Amino acid sequence: MTFKFSTKTVHFQKKVQEKNVSKSQPIYQTSAFSFNDLDDMEDFYRGNKEYLYTRYSNPNTDDLGNGVAQLEGAPKGIATSSGMSAILAGVLAIVNHGDHIIASEDIYGGTYQLFANELKDFGINVSFVAMNNLEEIENAINENTKLLYSESITNPLLRVENLSSLISLAEKHNLKTMVDNTFATPYLIKPYELGADLVVHSATKYIGGHSDVTAGVLVGKESLIAKAKTKVVNLGCNLSPFEGWLACRGLKTLAVRMDRQVKNAQALADFLRGNPSISKVYYPNSVSENGNGAIVSIDLGESCDLNIFFKSLQWVKIVPTLAGVETSVTYPLGTSHRSVPDGIRSKLGITKDLVRISLGIEDAEDIIKAFEEAIEQAKL
Repeated sequence: MTFKFSTKTVHFQKKVQEKNVSKSQPIYQTSAFSFNDLDDMEDFYRGNKEYLYTRYSNPNTDDLGNGVAQLEGAPKGIATSSGMSAILAGVLAIVNHGDHIIASEDIYGGTYQLFANELKDFGINVSFVAMNNLEEIENAINENTKLLYSESITNPLLRVENLSSLISLAEKHNLKTMVDNTFATPYLIKPYELGADLVVHSATKYIGGHSDVTAGVLVGKESLIAKAKTKVVNLGCNLSPFEGWLACRGLKTLAVRMDRQVKNAQALADFLRGNPSISKVYYPNSVSENGNGAIVSIDLGESCDLNIFFKSLQWVKIVPTLAGVETSVTYPLGTSHRSVPDGIRSKLGITKDLVRISLGIEDAEDIIKAFEEAIEQAKL
């Protein structure tokens, strides 16, 4: 059956044929699965049984990977222990020792650290470029380049990637593309349907949605997902069954959460753009028919005291992450991009006064009031 997006978010799990069928998917909280005899166990290796050992696969983690794949329009997906392990598995499914990656310079700080430092130990080199400059990308391509990597909406300055142009350029040079779709989610953008080879999510964020799970998801072409799954199994990047179950429970409300959070973000961005105490508001336009995202970033500038602003936020949580149902704020310079070199941060515009706001599902008037009062308290 063909479902609309909101229906897919609720009905993505397999029906389990048992004597007593649970309405919700059971938690397969087990490290291994039992067999009747050696022939029965051998059936797993023949492809006649799905499950052997939870590090290899588990119904709860399979539900998560394949559920997100359905929403992205991809044929297959896998769940991992975190967004970072999903990125690593995807990268290693494409590149090998001696290969070269071209990555967007304005990516998440954790991804920057992985690419700039850790991949060197694998013999993989990475060049960081302005991904909205096609000429700069082409100039960075060499005979060993295998992958173009970017984010659909960048963290934390919310630049919207022109994925169609990026994917066309990659195809021209016979390169693979991998896109981090965490900020947009498939509710707003579906990179796989635009031609990306792999799409990655920190399911810790909007997929789980409630700040109670750490997980990653990688979806894409079946051949690449098969390679990535081997990396997940052999490197021990698997997700636990309970966290897989939690993330699936969160996924079922993705559409309704994003609908409210995106509307709240638009309302807050409109208010902040009209506030003379705010130096700059980062919030994209024309992302999709469903809205422009649930994150707003602001530069307080010289007219507000940053510390007083944070202390005056009352019920708004100060956290190093995003995407929960509660509105929260973070300080990119001191958290997500803390380890990015100063010169790169300055070039990108990640200043000492930059604040990233993650909108929750509260009433928009209450959110606006909280920020209005904090700004007023912080005015110099």
